Amino acid sequence: MSNLLTDRTYLLTQQYRNASNLNARVQLHARFSTNQYGWMPWLFDQLSLPPGCHVLEVGCGAGNLWLENLPRLPEAWKIVLSDLSAGMVHQAHLNLCHSPHPFEFAVLDAQAIPFPGEGFDAVIANHMLYHVPDRAQALSEIRRVLKPGGRLVASTVGEAHLRGLQALVSRFDPDMVSESSAANPFTLENGGAQLSPWFSGVTIRRYEDALAVTEAAPLVEYVLSESTRMMGDQRIRFAEHVGQEMVSRGGAIHITKDSGIFEAFRR
Repeated sequence: MSNLLTDRTYLLTQQYRNASNLNARVQLHARFSTNQYGWMPWLFDQLSLPPGCHVLEVGCGAGNLWLENLPRLPEAWKIVLSDLSAGMVHQAHLNLCHSPHPFEFAVLDAQAIPFPGEGFDAVIANHMLYHVPDRAQALSEIRRVLKPGGRLVASTVGEAHLRGLQALVSRFDPDMVSESSAANPFTLENGGAQLSPWFSGVTIRRYEDALAVTEAAPLVEYVLSESTRMMGDQRIRFAEHVGQEMVSRGGAIHITKDSGIFEAFRR
């Protein structure tokens, strides 16, 4: 069976045709994460870029990194937001078009970036490299468009990320193959080795966090946003299952998270 994490037909027609599935997942993390600082502000902190820099984000999604950090953006930054999904780029434009900061938007494939070489001070790949079928080609392209000494900031998750959520689904139906359980080809454990042939000074930083979910419905919506297999009555029964699990755990389901970034530099 193919890995749906890198299946572009699935990603573009079902997962990321628009922002609805992503929003369901973002909302669960926003409401029930134990680290109140927030992933997007923390990620922005890690950029540490000088004034006047030129930034490209590949896989920008709905533009949430910039939407949540608008007051912090230096005026002189030139920012290009891009995604393979035209629907996601459209949503990012809707979210940011009224911002006083000018953004550029582009629909593009990270495996064939249509910009001249050595034009960007930084490239950001926020939880997206595990969706790229040919990561070596994408990393080659990212390196090409970075200026000498330019920085790649690539976030991803560890192998233990949301493992408790997968166990929750498995207890509902042990035979059900969840899309979220597909092997992640770019993790905090294996990503450094993939970056090293293309970049120098590869370092990793983890973001300490977890989920303490006290409402069943948002957790159900999260799982359904990733699943194409639960239909009709099965969805109703799964919602009942989550509610029962929550009651049995005293009103809260605790789930481990493991996210972080790699920082790497163009040689």
